[in-house]
Amino acid sequence: MFMFSRSICCAKLNQLSTFETLFSNLKLRPYATPLIGPLQTCESRIYSREKAEYANVNWDELGFALTKTDYMYVMNFTEEEQKFFNGTLTRFGNIEMCPSSGILNYGQGLFEGLKAYRKEDEGILLFRPQENALRMKMGADRMCMPSPTVDQFIDAVKKTVLANKRWVPPYGRGSLYVRPLLMATGRNLGVKPSSDYTFLVYASPVGNYHKGDLNLMVEDNVHRAIPGGTGGIKAVTNYSPVYKPLTEAKAKGFSDLLFLDALTGSNIEEGSACNIFILKGNVISTPTTHGTILPGITRTSIMEIASDFGYQVEERAILIKEVFDAEEVFCTGTAMVVKSVASITYQGKRIGYKLGAETLAQKLHATLTGIQTGLIEDKLGWTMLID
Repeated sequence: MFMFSRSICCAKLNQLSTFETLFSNLKLRPYATPLIGPLQTCESRIYSREKAEYANVNWDELGFALTKTDYMYVMNFTEEEQKFFNGTLTRFGNIEMCPSSGILNYGQGLFEGLKAYRKEDEGILLFRPQENALRMKMGADRMCMPSPTVDQFIDAVKKTVLANKRWVPPYGRGSLYVRPLLMATGRNLGVKPSSDYTFLVYASPVGNYHKGDLNLMVEDNVHRAIPGGTGGIKAVTNYSPVYKPLTEAKAKGFSDLLFLDALTGSNIEEGSACNIFILKGNVISTPTTHGTILPGITRTSIMEIASDFGYQVEERAILIKEVFDAEEVFCTGTAMVVKSVASITYQGKRIGYKLGAETLAQKLHATLTGIQTGLIEDKLGWTMLID
């Protein structure tokens, strides 16, 4: 039976204005911690999981759009403290910001994206959150920003998910998308790094990123990234420049764009928000991440799984003409996971690809999501149980 210590939890949650609301209904036990009795050790404590409480959501109709949840996490870095400190959970809502802040004036900001998954027994798993934390640190260094430590990052994600756990979809019906933001929020009229920063984490339940077939159009006029730029990190400024060609492509019936390298205009790089792979025989190829391509965490995971399947996986420059000889093409990303490409159109020429249950993409998708939801044993230590 769960015991509850109000004094212990109060120390951690004393900044929540809604404390009494959270703890008035002990049936939910959102932050309840089982205590170790005199006959138990840390290794032998026994948990009895109660039936999960869910928000009033039509889980079967979820797309990839914001659904407002209950809480977000906020932590600040100040010029005086020179570190991130005193992170707190607060009600999800709008934030105030100085009009001259670095994020608004100069785009000094980063974001990450990861997911929390519901297991069959209604426990909750995170997938490789430490990799997101490390990628944010790498991006922060490039953008001349301080970043939370790996432990601070993971702690913030855990607290955000647990505070919103009624929004984690039931097993097999979606996931809770978690969005950490790192923003320059100090007053800054001149072109220089900010003095103050805010780390914020919010979450939203989501379903499929792309519903239906994935039909790509090659964009050969606009480039997503350039050598020496910020294409290899999740800078907030990387995404809006592609809105115009992406909107035009969708108006023509395409799902997404496939960008070419800015240097030669002949090598494929990635989609607007996903990495790409091609399959020929037993060889899987994906463009090298050399500073213009985001090193996706799903990308890396799929490469490891495919290698375990016995495929030869290579990172290299891939000419656009090679995609027309591929047996199969698929994209990966946190939002879309793994998805087969139905077709690619380049300069009026369209080529279709293999789809269906027998594709490699489907097998990779089943294996990856099986690990993410606890259905398949995680032998690689990728998942983190937080509930």
